Amino acid sequence: MKHLIATAISSALLLTACSEPQTTTSTPKSEQSAPVAAKEQANPLFVKSVLQYETPDFSAIKDEHFMPAFNKGMTEQMAEVQAIINNPAKPDFANTIVALEKSGELLTRTRSIFYNLAGTDSNPARRELQKELAPKLAAHSDNIFLNKALFEKVAAIHSEADSLALTAEEKRLLDVYYKRFVRAGAKLSAEQKQQIRDINTKHSSLTTQFSQNLLALTKTNVVLVDDKAELEGLPAGQIEQLANAAAEAGHPGKYLIKITNTTRQPILATLKNRDLREKVWRASAERALSGENSNRDIVAELAHLRAQKAKLLGYDSWADFGLESQMAKKPQAVFDMFASMIPALMQNVNAEAAAIQAKIDESGEQFKLQPWDWLFYAEQVRKDKYNLDENAVKEYFEFNRVLEDGVFFTMNRLYGITFKPRNDIPVYHPDVKAYELFDENGKSLAIFFADYFAREGKRGGAWMSSFVKQSGLKEQKPVVVNVMNIQKGANGEPTLISYDEATTIFHELGHGLHGMFSNVKYPTLSGTSVSRDFVEFPSTFEEDWAMYPEVIANYAKHHKTGEPIPDELLKKVIQSRSFNQGFDTLEYVAAALLDMEWHSLSADAPLQDIEKFEQQALAKHGVDVPFVPPRYKSAFFSHSMGGGYSAGYYAYMWSEILAADAFAYVQEQGGLTREMGNKYRKEILEVGNSRDLMESFKAFRGQEPDTSALLKRRGLKATVQ
Repeated sequence: MKHLIATAISSALLLTACSEPQTTTSTPKSEQSAPVAAKEQANPLFVKSVLQYETPDFSAIKDEHFMPAFNKGMTEQMAEVQAIINNPAKPDFANTIVALEKSGELLTRTRSIFYNLAGTDSNPARRELQKELAPKLAAHSDNIFLNKALFEKVAAIHSEADSLALTAEEKRLLDVYYKRFVRAGAKLSAEQKQQIRDINTKHSSLTTQFSQNLLALTKTNVVLVDDKAELEGLPAGQIEQLANAAAEAGHPGKYLIKITNTTRQPILATLKNRDLREKVWRASAERALSGENSNRDIVAELAHLRAQKAKLLGYDSWADFGLESQMAKKPQAVFDMFASMIPALMQNVNAEAAAIQAKIDESGEQFKLQPWDWLFYAEQVRKDKYNLDENAVKEYFEFNRVLEDGVFFTMNRLYGITFKPRNDIPVYHPDVKAYELFDENGKSLAIFFADYFAREGKRGGAWMSSFVKQSGLKEQKPVVVNVMNIQKGANGEPTLISYDEATTIFHELGHGLHGMFSNVKYPTLSGTSVSRDFVEFPSTFEEDWAMYPEVIANYAKHHKTGEPIPDELLKKVIQSRSFNQGFDTLEYVAAALLDMEWHSLSADAPLQDIEKFEQQALAKHGVDVPFVPPRYKSAFFSHSMGGGYSAGYYAYMWSEILAADAFAYVQEQGGLTREMGNKYRKEILEVGNSRDLMESFKAFRGQEPDTSALLKRRGLKATVQ
C-alpha cells in the first residue's frame, strides 16, 4: 500500500534516544595518539553538521564513517545514562527525564542518517552494516530499558507526577517514558529480562534479514521478455523504459519488467498477453517463498518470537501488546471495524467481479476470472463506463507541475508556506532535490528533501522520514525527506504520472508537514512520534486536495500544450474515483486482517506454514476471494514483518476515518482557506504527541470522528443498508 512512513526508523530512534548503560571507560583526548585523534577529526559524523539546521553534509559522509560513529555514539550514550544512575540527588524530571532526552546525540545523528540512506540508496557495504548493527543496537536499547536502577528512578518520579509542578507536555513525556520502560520489560525478573534480551537480539537480526531479502529480490526477481510483440498494449514510452532497464541489467535486446512491492502490479492493467500477465503476477505473489532470499521460515519465526515476548510481558498476544498503546486499544476493536465493513465491501467486490467476467465473456474468451486478469479487464470496464484512457489522463499529470503547481500551491493556500530550492545544499543522490520551507512571514521553518524517483538500491513504497527532528529543548529545526518510487520518463521525455501517484505526493507531504510544522519542546513527542493509527491521518487528509477544483485547475495541464484538463475528462476522472473500490478496499482489508491474525497467535501456537495460515486466516473473515489477493502476502509484507506496523497495518483505515471526517468538516467550513489551514496546523500538526491524540482531533473537529465520511470517500456508502 502506498504511504509507508518510516515508522520503524522513527521508533528505533526514539527507543535508542536513550540506550542502556554499561560501565565504560574512555581515553582522554589529551592521551589519544595523534593518528587516532586525526581519524576522529576526519569523521564528519562525530560533530554536528555546520550546514543549516544540522543538515547532513552528504558530500563528506562516507560508508566507513558509520561504524566508528555508531560505536562511539553507543559508548557516549551509555556513559551519559550511567551518570544519570550515579547521580546522588533525588531523581526529578530535570536530572532524569530531561537528561535522558538529551542523551545519545551522536548515536541519534548517526542512526538517522544511516538508516535513511540504507532505505533510499542501499549498497553492499550498507547492507552488511545493517546486519552487524541489528543485534548491537537491540542490545544497546535493552541495556537502558531493562536497567533496574534507572527504572526505579523513572518510576519514583512517575509515582509523584500529580504533586510535581509539571507542564502538560512534561507530564505527557514522563508518562511516555514510564510506559516505555514497563513495556520493554523493566518490571520483569532477571531471568525474564534475559529472555527478552535474547528475543530482541534474534528479532532484530530476522527483521533485518527479511528486509534485505526483499531488497535483493528487487534486482533478481524480474520478468525478462524476449519478443516485443508480447508487450502489446503498453505505450511506446513504457516499452522503451523496459528496453533501457534490460540493457542496464546486461540484457540488451530484451525487455525487463521490475516487480513493485505490492501483490498488484500496475503493468497488468495494460498488458494484453495473458500468459505474460500470469507470469508477472506470479513473480509478485509468489516471491520470497523459495531460494536464497526466502522469507518463508523467517515469517513464522518472527510471529512466534513476538508472541513469546508478549507472553513474557503479560499479554495474550503481540496484537494485545501492540494495540494497548494505540488509539484502537484492543484487537477486537480492529476486527469489529473490519467486520462492520465486510458485508458492503463484498457486495461491491461481487458486482465488480461480475462486470469483469461479463467483459471477459464478451471478448470471446473461455476462462474464468483470475487475479492476473482483474486489472486488465477492470480497465476495459472502466473505459466502457467512463470512456477513460489512463494514458490520456497521464498527459495532464506531469511530475514537476504536480509537485510545484499542485502540492506546493495547495500548501501555500492552506498554510501560507513556500518551498524554495536550495541547490547549494549537498544531496545523497543526483535525483534528490533540497528545499527550504518558509512561513508566510518569511520565517525559515525547515529543510525538505524530495526523493521521488525509483532506482536500484531503494526499497519499494513511499514514505517520510527525518534526518533531524524538531526539538525546542535542543533548539533543532527539522530536516525531513519524502521518498517515492516514480518511474522517470525515458531520456528526454517528461515524467508523466498517474492520478494515484499524484495523490501519493500530496499524502507524503502531509507526513512531511507533520514533521516540519512540529512545535514542541521534547523530541520524543515531536512531529510524527504519534501512534500508528493516528500517524496516517495528517497525510491522508492532504490527499483529497489533489482533486479540489481550485487545485486541479492549477496543475492538471497538458505537458505539451499547457491546456488545462478538459472538463469532460476531469469529470470522468472524478467519477471514476469510486471505480474498483471494492477491489482496492478488499485487498487492503485482507492484508490488514492477515497482519492481525499473525499477531493474534499465542506463544503456545506451533510454527505456522505461511501459505496454509494465510488461507485459513482469510477464510475465517470471509475475505478469501481468489481473484482479489491481499495487497501484501506474508513473505513480502514489509509493514507487518520487517517494519514498524506489526499488528498495525489496520492503522491506515483507522486513520482514514479521521482524515475523511476532518476533510469533510473543512469543506463544510469553507474549504481551501487559510483560516482552516491555520486551525488544522495549530491543533493537529504542531502538537505532535504532546497531548492525547483524540483530544487533538476533537480540538480541531469539535467532536469524535464519524465513519460515514469514510464510506462516502471509498464509494461504499450506497451499498450500506
